[in-house]
Amino acid sequence: MANLKLGKLPDRTPMKITISVNADLGLALRDYAALYKATYGEAEPVADLIPFMLEAFLDSDRAFAKARKEDLPGFDEGEQPRRRGRKPRMDETQPSVGPPPFEGDDRT
Repeated sequence: MANLKLGKLPDRTPMKITISVNADLGLALRDYAALYKATYGEAEPVADLIPFMLEAFLDSDRAFAKARKEDLPGFDEGEQPRRRGRKPRMDETQPSVGPPPFEGDDRT
């Protein structure tokens, strides 16, 4: 069984997103979804995997984390990026972590 960087997705409320990607990336995303299914035994639509993939990518980018910590250039005064600490991988803890809450969402 493959040891994917992305852990098994938690139960969640589906969210619709629209994204355009080039053909090579589209094929790679479909291949990843197929490997995800083979690894975890459950099929997940590419659109449901993408937010978790993006979050994992951003969480693993040390230069981005450092820039956020030092306040990103280009933000207006008073407009600060939301700061996030390191989250454990999905396979390190349960219960699950879903996509970040929307503005005005009272979940923490």
